[in-house]
Amino acid sequence: MSSRKTTLFYSLLIAVASLAVGMVIASRLDLSPASAAQTMVAPPMNSAPLSGPVDASTFRNIAKAMSPAVVNIRSTSKARAQEMTEFFGGGGGGGSDDLLERFFGGQGRQQPQQRQRPPREQETQAAGTGFVINKEGYILTNNHVVEGATKIEVSFFGEDRDDVYHEAKLVGRDPLTDSALIQLVEPKAGLTEIKFGDSSKMEPGDWVVAIGNPFGLAHTVSVGVISATARSFPIAEQRFADVLQTDAAINPGNSGGPLLNARGEVIGINTAIYTDSRQAGNIGIGFAIPINAVRELIPQLRSGKVSRGVIGVSVSAVPADALAEFGLKERKGALIGTVTRGAAASKAGIQPGDIILEFNGKVVRNRDELVSTVVATKPGSTVPVKVLRDRQEKTLSLTVDELNLDEEGSRNNPTRETTVEPDDDQSSQGFGITISLLTPDVARRLRAPSDTEGVLVSEVEQGSPAFRQGLARGDIILQVNRKSVKSPQDASRALAQVNSGGTAFLLVMRGGQEQFFTVRKE
Repeated sequence: MSSRKTTLFYSLLIAVASLAVGMVIASRLDLSPASAAQTMVAPPMNSAPLSGPVDASTFRNIAKAMSPAVVNIRSTSKARAQEMTEFFGGGGGGGSDDLLERFFGGQGRQQPQQRQRPPREQETQAAGTGFVINKEGYILTNNHVVEGATKIEVSFFGEDRDDVYHEAKLVGRDPLTDSALIQLVEPKAGLTEIKFGDSSKMEPGDWVVAIGNPFGLAHTVSVGVISATARSFPIAEQRFADVLQTDAAINPGNSGGPLLNARGEVIGINTAIYTDSRQAGNIGIGFAIPINAVRELIPQLRSGKVSRGVIGVSVSAVPADALAEFGLKERKGALIGTVTRGAAASKAGIQPGDIILEFNGKVVRNRDELVSTVVATKPGSTVPVKVLRDRQEKTLSLTVDELNLDEEGSRNNPTRETTVEPDDDQSSQGFGITISLLTPDVARRLRAPSDTEGVLVSEVEQGSPAFRQGLARGDIILQVNRKSVKSPQDASRALAQVNSGGTAFLLVMRGGQEQFFTVRKE
């Protein structure tokens, strides 16, 4: 072998050896990219039918087996407040559960005696619950338990003293399912993992077990049954989730804990309770997010971001008494009330008053089904949407946007103007509205585009059909039964043509936003 070839051979050999050594060192120092195989996947679930007897040892065995997988959570946050309410003073850790307060606290619920303080930033603690889902120390809980927390600590079964709390960090959260994924900062050996059941198999009357941290009292077990399924529950502004209802005792501090079936498998995350004016705790009506809704999100929670679809519409149920007017033989689909300018639905050509019958090839049976289908669709996907308009079906192509809850929540609802002075009034018999001429000055004050043509709603009779459907003084009627109206006389004639007991379709502008109404004539 020539000297030149020998030199080239050894140079190549040294380079390969260096590369190999470098890869070994990098793997030891965790400098190499993470393998895709290491990505967290949704845990397996048991969908087998629930069967077998429930005896004196059933719930005892569940408590023994699953309590080690349940953690007590202590979250610390800073907030400016006039006053601070706690169920217990000192280190009880039983601070109020803010989701309970957010949706059910306004029902006349009694509060402990409070002392007024000047507004200042203060550190508050709240108690919650969670449960371990794998050996790496990942824990599921409620979003509202850890939202805004500056410090998260957890303790395990048998570790209920203050000096054995373990620090955890927030990994990802999803307000629409009120779920969050946290992880122990320092892994703990010998963790017990929760087992996943199938929440879709639960029916009213099925036994359930709740384990949690009520009022900061730590690992507490309660037993009950599923009282109802698919209860509509407010989870964000103008958005709802279908939840499980149970009479198993749930109290402030139980939030984020597991609701288990008779096999000891988690089928829900305890989220909220209903309270009345006489009690601040359990009265037998508790709510849990079905675990199926959260389980499939775990990989996204692990990535730190949950991505959901949105198309930019408000929807309602198709009125049961207007099927004939819409051209439907059965009640199905979702009625479009408003379409946001520039959003996916607007770009696709969807209009207020359309009924969405199919979305991405899936039949839409009702409003809630459309909402759940849209949010589960990957943003950026282009899908076919079948709509019913003027008794005719047509298919449109729509590219789904990405949901931004903060932006959606901060968007102001169209306001109602109540100070306009009408003239040339015309009463509309059977609907309970008085209409008048829309002048350019009034249109400007109502934030309508300068070229808007329509008639002004100057009065709405209390208790009338229009009042019950939400029409208000200051609305601008653009169309009656899909025909444009430009004067009070036009609108009056069109409304008069609707038979008693029939339905009028009204396209209304409110705050510059078009909105569809159905009003039945008396």
